[in-house]
Amino acid sequence: MTEAPAPTPGRCGIDSVEIARIERLLRETPADGLLQFFSAQELEDSGDGPGRAASLAARFAAKEACVKLFPREAALGQIAPGDFSVARDSYGAPQLVCNANAQYVLDRHRIAAIKLSLTHDRVSASAIALAEPARAPISRAGRFIFRFLPLRREVVMANLRRVYGETVDEAEIERLTAAHYGHLWRLLVEFVRFRWLSAAQKTALVRVEGVANFLAARDQGKGILILTGHFGNWEVSTTAGIAQFPEMRGKFHFVRRPIKPQWLDRLVTRRFNRAGFGVFSKRDSLDAMLKALAGGHGVVLPFDQHAGPPDGIAVDFLGQPAWTFKSLAIIALSTGAPVLPASSWREADGRHVMRFEKPLAPIESESTSEALRLNTRAYNQALERLVVRHPEQWWWVHRRWKHVEVKRKRQPAA
Repeated sequence: MTEAPAPTPGRCGIDSVEIARIERLLRETPADGLLQFFSAQELEDSGDGPGRAASLAARFAAKEACVKLFPREAALGQIAPGDFSVARDSYGAPQLVCNANAQYVLDRHRIAAIKLSLTHDRVSASAIALAEPARAPISRAGRFIFRFLPLRREVVMANLRRVYGETVDEAEIERLTAAHYGHLWRLLVEFVRFRWLSAAQKTALVRVEGVANFLAARDQGKGILILTGHFGNWEVSTTAGIAQFPEMRGKFHFVRRPIKPQWLDRLVTRRFNRAGFGVFSKRDSLDAMLKALAGGHGVVLPFDQHAGPPDGIAVDFLGQPAWTFKSLAIIALSTGAPVLPASSWREADGRHVMRFEKPLAPIESESTSEALRLNTRAYNQALERLVVRHPEQWWWVHRRWKHVEVKRKRQPAA
């Protein structure tokens, strides 16, 4: 693996907007209607003076230029100008602001940032958007393991090509693979080191975000179904992070498969139990999960592993059909318990972040099977956004997209 050159802009979008068009929009559109085209901050920054239309025209050109960076997503209606807005930094330079949808598209294309240049004359405003490619940081351990101890390297790279093969070159696929190996090495080091830390050190190691989302879900009184996956160092972030909610001690339960070898499974289970967490097996634990939810407890379900029939159904995950557990949708629809996406990641300084996202609204359908499919797809979509946020820290060594031969029922003879 060769050292990658410094990132250079790989995509460019250009757009121009007539100022008269924006003047007409301002005259004919009520104030609340303008929010369909501009953010509240953009409308405030443009002021009320004679230059307002030109300022907003330049911003709208920037939005259009950004959309042009993603022609496929634009054609499919997956991204729109309203997903972007333009702010000013302390020096007055334009800065792009992305909503969650736009950020997901940037992450899928491995784009670290989009730089803007705006200008206008008396007639029109123009904007240029330059995309800066992201480059995965690689540690020495990651580089060494990639070259000399390539644990399931073909699986890791095949998975990465599935997700990023159409948007990045092979050099970045190799860098992501090596960065993932560096992450696995740090997992091992942290696993050994964590048991020797004091309670105060463990607490200082983790920052919890989205606490309001967690509390709002808890206060519904139906228990919480926590949708997550193998992100970051899930043992460190969960045991140290949830410890910051002492009132929930003994009220969190992890649903997981046994770890091999057995001694490691026993060690991990003891650590969870010592931290105040219960552990449910993926098999034959439905009654225990329902009882926990009825008691207002949280049930943590890693949702990013292969699940063949009859336990799973095939729905898209990161652009490819993937067999996915349908049990979460069954439990959520039958109990009304909120589904709360959560993830964790390690920051550059070695500290960990555990984050709770907003609960996912249930999707209803007259067909039970369609409701299960739609909700399971929504859960996968939530996980997709979490995976691409810090891709090197997801569990790429797992064969997530296994091929499954579905046996068809024989039709009775006529």
